[in-house]
Amino acid sequence: MNTLLSLGHGYSAQALARVLLPQGWSVIGTTRSPAKADTLRQSGVEPLLWPGDLGPALARATHILVSAGPDAAGDPFLVAQPGIAQAAVQWLGYLSTTGVYGDHQGAWVDETTPLTPASPRGAHRVLAEQQWLETGLPVHIFRLAGIYGPGRGPFEKVHDGSARRIIKPGQFFSRTHVDDIAQVLAASIARPNPGAAYNVCDDEPAPPEDVLSLAAALLGLPEPPALPFDQAEMTPMARSFYSESKRVRNDRIKDELGVKLLYPTYREGLAALIVTD
Repeated sequence: MNTLLSLGHGYSAQALARVLLPQGWSVIGTTRSPAKADTLRQSGVEPLLWPGDLGPALARATHILVSAGPDAAGDPFLVAQPGIAQAAVQWLGYLSTTGVYGDHQGAWVDETTPLTPASPRGAHRVLAEQQWLETGLPVHIFRLAGIYGPGRGPFEKVHDGSARRIIKPGQFFSRTHVDDIAQVLAASIARPNPGAAYNVCDDEPAPPEDVLSLAAALLGLPEPPALPFDQAEMTPMARSFYSESKRVRNDRIKDELGVKLLYPTYREGLAALIVTD
């Protein structure tokens, strides 16, 4: 039986579990919360409280997905339990971010673009990518664009009136629907290529204000007010996202993995969410 050990079983990993469980897989997911452990169990995932002993789960695992965010020391699971490097698995997926490419002032990037992170968060991801590749395990890197999906989209802020269209000329963000992340991961599991890196994003990078405008139109609400970037009050995290502008190419997931995106642009993705959210 195939068994996925999901280290840091969050939003994207849960989407993959929804694909694998009906196919007869076992999924073990780590969590720090006993309350979340009960939720995982109800969804068919075997919970594993972390910090804890990964040994028995590693012995069962045929595949590993790593979703935990790193810090200056690198990946928390690999740092805490370096014995992971001896796991006898067929596939390991590491969820990284397109932030590893840094700022390209709106230009296109692909998987061959040098990694020049512009933030500590991006630098931590580059370090974690390298740490996993150095284990010698069959590692696959997935650089995710901005994630949205059920329960995670722009509609709540648009609906409650708190949304603002922050205008910064030349600003582009790439995005990906969580269900497309899941299908990319499943396609990679079916066609492993250790050492490969894949950008996971849709076909149309777009200014963030365009997404909010469409969300308002789908809700039948007025367009959120526009605000110049230099006048906007933003958290340091939000402001850091605006410090990078790039358009991310996704040809490799199509050419190598045969992926056909469920949501090729934010238009299809938001239209689907308006029905489910």
